[in-house]
Amino acid sequence: MNEIQVRSLSGEVVILDSQALDDFRGRVRGQIVAPGDSNYDEVREIWNAMIDRRPGLIVRCTGTADVLQAVRFARQHQLLTSVRGAGHNIAGKSLQDGALLIDLSVMRTVRVDPDTRVAVVGPGATLGDVDHETQAYGLAVPTGINSTTGISGLTLGGGFGWNSRSLGLTADNLIAAEVVTAEGERLRCDENNHADLFWAIRGGGGNFGIVTSFEFRLHSVGPEVMAGPVVFPFDQASSVLHKYREFCATCPEKLTVWAVIRDAPPLPFLAPEVHGTRVLILAALYNGPLDAGEKALSSLRELGQPIADGFGAYPFAGFQQAFDPLLTPGARNYWKSHNFTELSDGLIDTLVDYGSRLPSPQSEIFVAQMGGATNRVSPDATAYPHRDVEFIMNVHTRWNTSDQDNVCVAWAREFYKATEPFATGGVYVNFISEDEDRIQGAYGTNYKRLSEVKAKYDPDNFFSVNQNVSPG
Repeated sequence: MNEIQVRSLSGEVVILDSQALDDFRGRVRGQIVAPGDSNYDEVREIWNAMIDRRPGLIVRCTGTADVLQAVRFARQHQLLTSVRGAGHNIAGKSLQDGALLIDLSVMRTVRVDPDTRVAVVGPGATLGDVDHETQAYGLAVPTGINSTTGISGLTLGGGFGWNSRSLGLTADNLIAAEVVTAEGERLRCDENNHADLFWAIRGGGGNFGIVTSFEFRLHSVGPEVMAGPVVFPFDQASSVLHKYREFCATCPEKLTVWAVIRDAPPLPFLAPEVHGTRVLILAALYNGPLDAGEKALSSLRELGQPIADGFGAYPFAGFQQAFDPLLTPGARNYWKSHNFTELSDGLIDTLVDYGSRLPSPQSEIFVAQMGGATNRVSPDATAYPHRDVEFIMNVHTRWNTSDQDNVCVAWAREFYKATEPFATGGVYVNFISEDEDRIQGAYGTNYKRLSEVKAKYDPDNFFSVNQNVSPG
């Protein structure tokens, strides 16, 4: 490996000569990949195809020791540094032109202790990796809804999905973590050790260090759950959403129902002539006995005159992968998001209006039901502050070719602005797109405390390539 050019923290170019690179290679067990290497383009690829940046150097860490050495090497040479878990973040913060990329995606080990109901998870693990290991014992961590999502970014931003109403956020179930700091030191943090750091990483993102191991509390889930979608024709969307609002106000916490406006995918229970037509889908999961779940889900059919439904008993790990085909890597993605305390009449009208004119066949509007256990936690108990939210809307604008960029992005921004009057002003940090500056909306009243923790553990803002908190 000859000389490599990498950006410095101040924006200048640092020349790493062969001696420096050989020294670095001798310190780590993982692979070091540079521009020009045969696997460089493959290794730098991330989920959102809109993000196409070229790191100056990539180190594929195999364990905590590699991460320690990578951070120390970056500090020694004052290199701009980014960190990647599974590479699923919508904003693509893990890729920066010319930076040193610390790649954790190889570190995918999941170890489960079924007696203590604890899982120790590597930072490169996906939700599918976690489900595979935990479901062998009928246990689960409450996580998201797409199995290729990375556990690191999900947890550090808060993390919610099908079981959050009954079991809390992913971050609420974190009981300890191993963190490599900006000084290249390893710390264990929990409620009794570096409690301020433990507080900050539960919702404050990657601002405070690199988490090299997560320790989660596990819960009994499955192995089969009652779940599935019910599909309504779009001309019933307004009526069904009004009834959905009433339904959500009284439904049990073990039941979670999300509303989705999109073109119907080729689901096996739908007639071929329905495929590709605009529909409203209510997707649900009941985290409890199958008979109670069957009763709870059957009531969703009464909210309108459905085309069909796919309700049934599914392996939990399988249902966690049910929406993967709609979120495969390689497409261009742009998201806009709001938090809501209620689905007002005006908001429902706006959802239906913009849902009638989605900009591409793959685009969708989803409204996630929250509340329950997520809102019984104090807003200042963890860095995640949004403990009054009943619904989170995310606009999944998605398309394949760059010639659609302007139309799709403009539609998403317009829709976002139209729904803004009904929103809290807060936003789930993992849903912030590349071009947005919504730091205050993401961290809310906890920002000042996060800034103080940042000043303690990363006063120079070494970990700056993220939804950044400035040292206070």
